[in-house]
Order: sequence, then C-alpha cells, then structure tokens
Amino acid sequence: MKKALLSIIFLLILGAGTLFLLKGKDGYEASRYSATLSNGIAAGSSVEFTLPDQFDKSQTLDVSTQTLILAFSKQTGHIVKEFLGAQGADYLTSRHAIFIADISPMPVVIRNTFALPDLKSQNYSVNLIYDKTIAENFKKGIQGDKIVIVTLNNKEIQKVEYASTAQELQAALR
Repeated sequence: MKKALLSIIFLLILGAGTLFLLKGKDGYEASRYSATLSNGIAAGSSVEFTLPDQFDKSQTLDVSTQTLILAFSKQTGHIVKEFLGAQGADYLTSRHAIFIADISPMPVVIRNTFALPDLKSQNYSVNLIYDKTIAENFKKGIQGDKIVIVTLNNKEIQKVEYASTAQELQAALR
C-alpha cells in the first residue's frame, strides 16, 4: 500500500514537471505589442494599441473601431465569452467592436494549458493583454470588476459604460 501511494505521488510529480516543461515557456514577445491611452479609460482620452489575438496575430486599433469590450477578471471574461459564444461569428466585426481580455495575472502554465486552447476554439477574435504594464494603462480610472464597454470615435473615447451581466452587456451594445 505504501509503495503504491509513493508511486502515485511520484507519477503526479513527474507529470506536473513534464507539464511545466512543455507548457511553462512564455512565447509572448513584449517588444511587438503596446498600448497608449492619453488619460486612461475616460471620455476624451485617445487610444492606440497593438495587441496579440488568441492565435498570436498582431491586432492594431484602427479608426473604424467603434466599441471596445474589456474584461479584467476571470468572472467578467466568462460572461463576455458566454455572451459572444451565443452570437454569430460576425457579431463583433459587424458592430465594429473588439473584445480585449486581460490575462496578465494568469500563470504561464495555466494560460498555455487551459486558457489559450479554450480561446482558440471560439468563433470570434480576442485581443489579449499579457503584459501587466499594458494592463495598468487600460485599468486607469475604471471599475475592473465589471465588463467595460468603451464607445470610440476616431480612436477617441466618447463614452464608458459598465456591465455585470450578459443582459447589461447586450443592452450596452445596442
């Protein structure tokens, strides 16, 4: 019995070590991405960014974007994910909207093993914030425990709204 228990513990440690070696490498290249907000997320602030999506493709904000949907917590990210998953594949693009999720607090192994594979299975694009410095630029002046909906005009913030539920998000996106 003791040998079996030790064998199981050994296999668990070996498996965890192997998982860490395979999925623990951070492939994020910070020099490729940036974000600048003249006054945080506030009306009148100008926004510029280049962020990776879930496939590590660079996405740069352009003047046609009218709405940003931002999630800074696991809970708000799941609400947005469920809401967007129930919409058509072109929901964001037809509304000139971009979804941005902050994954900077997530450990690399968890991100690579669970979060990114899940995000890659979605039928919409997710811009990702890996870098804590970039995350702080976006968090300045906002309620991080809620979904943040930003209305843009020519890369300038016109309005900031908050949602806590899928119904509130849907109402804000009309």
